[in-house]
Amino acid sequence: MTAADTQTATRSTRAQTGDNAGFRRAVSYAVLIGYLLFLLVPIYWLVNMSFKTNTEILSSLNLLPAEPTVQNYAVILTDPTWYMGYVNSLIYVVMNTVISVTVALPAAYAFSRYSFIGDKHLFFWLLTNRMAPPAVFALPFFQLYSSIGLFDTHIAVALAHCLFNVPLAVWILEGFMRGVPKEIDETAYIDGYSWGRFFVKIFMPLIASGIGVAAFFCFMFSWVDLLLSRTLTSVNVKTIGVAMTRTSSATGLDYGTLAAAGVLTIIPGALVIWFVRNYIAKGFALGRV
Repeated sequence: MTAADTQTATRSTRAQTGDNAGFRRAVSYAVLIGYLLFLLVPIYWLVNMSFKTNTEILSSLNLLPAEPTVQNYAVILTDPTWYMGYVNSLIYVVMNTVISVTVALPAAYAFSRYSFIGDKHLFFWLLTNRMAPPAVFALPFFQLYSSIGLFDTHIAVALAHCLFNVPLAVWILEGFMRGVPKEIDETAYIDGYSWGRFFVKIFMPLIASGIGVAAFFCFMFSWVDLLLSRTLTSVNVKTIGVAMTRTSSATGLDYGTLAAAGVLTIIPGALVIWFVRNYIAKGFALGRV
């Protein structure tokens, strides 16, 4: 075989390899795009239904509304039963997120920096609370809060969710804190920092991504809960999830209004993800998530 034939064969092999790589890349993109479209179909259909009337929803199957209407959104934004559900949900979710992260920070610091008798057993016990289904605690919470006058209040739901969110936040934050060298603590004490000043001024900025991740998951789990929020509220602080489960009339369910409520329910979570997206990325890369 001459040198010219060798070069020709080499070029042919490279071209074939490049074609195979391009084909595999195209298939990978096609699979990824198909998977994303599959995930977005329910959200698209929810948005699609929110601009339809009940008659159109029940009578035909259209990819686009034949006669788009915003009446469903107008009902939610003008009816106190609906929009106060969002307000009540946001109030107790924010309260729970702040309480959970505030309590979890010193607890996670203790688990990451000190060894004491039963520390591993206590840490495991905290995680078992996260593993337990909310239905187990619904009746005890209902009886307890009814007896002390906290039933149908924002703080009742926020404190109930702490039982599940505090262990999760401790677990996430403890992983981040273990990645911070203990020498930083010792250096700060030598420089005259008190523990509180060191923790707020130096330590918390070092684990800011962990705090963002913990706050995100606390917000998410509290926002999507239905069982406890429905059990511990009745009239004054009825949440949006409870309002959606009780939307019916003599003619049946109001599908258009329910779809519009679902779309508006997605927005707060999407906004939280947008604002803490950088922290979440670091959390998945560095933390326990």
